[in-house]
Amino acid sequence: MKTTKISWTDRTWNPVTGCTKISLGCANCYAEVMARRLKGMGKKKYENGFSLTLHPETLNDPLKWKTPHSIFVCSMSDIFHKDVPFSFVDKVITTIRNSQHHNYQMLTKRIDRMSSYFSERPVPDNLWLGATVESHLEVSRIDKLKRLLTPIRFLSCEPLLDDLGKIDLSGIDWVIVGGESGVKARPMKAQWLRSLLRQARKYEVPFYFKQWGTWGEDGIRRSMKKNGKSLDGKIIQMLPRPKMSRLA
Repeated sequence: MKTTKISWTDRTWNPVTGCTKISLGCANCYAEVMARRLKGMGKKKYENGFSLTLHPETLNDPLKWKTPHSIFVCSMSDIFHKDVPFSFVDKVITTIRNSQHHNYQMLTKRIDRMSSYFSERPVPDNLWLGATVESHLEVSRIDKLKRLLTPIRFLSCEPLLDDLGKIDLSGIDWVIVGGESGVKARPMKAQWLRSLLRQARKYEVPFYFKQWGTWGEDGIRRSMKKNGKSLDGKIIQMLPRPKMSRLA
């Protein structure tokens, strides 16, 4: 059973919560809004709001989940934030290694710190690594991600804020794209999305269009549900094909 509204994964696991803004995509952070809401509801885990907080008491949680899941690590933070010690990341990785029946996804905007961490440590064979590339200003994250040895390298272009231009998707295994939602949502233009789709097809990279968000394909603001998740009348939600040989 899914325990998250994030459509491309099954569960979330948050041994770290809270973050700080680093690029354009952070401006209207959904996790910040949610953390403040949970604090207001009196949830103990979020008593610090969106201030970065480590939660060692949750480190063994996935070991208790006997049914296999796809697990997004730190949906409410960035595990490679500068204030998360590598010694704590080591503990997260130990849990991942000790629960081979699960598949894990790590996504970061701090690709340099992710690269530094894995330059001295092997990537578990049940861990996919991803980078957020929300605008043309961040496309350099793609080449840095390509240098990491992992079963799946994926991009999250969400919220997609402009045209990424011509990019080299060789060595990338999955592209996730989505528009922004919320009161301050910025529109995503259909031509940006189509350009990215064309390039994904050129490189034969599975493409997953999550949703339009607050602004529709026609540029009209309405509810996210009404705007839907189709592009030119089609729903495109492809999943990646793992390549385990990368870890050999």
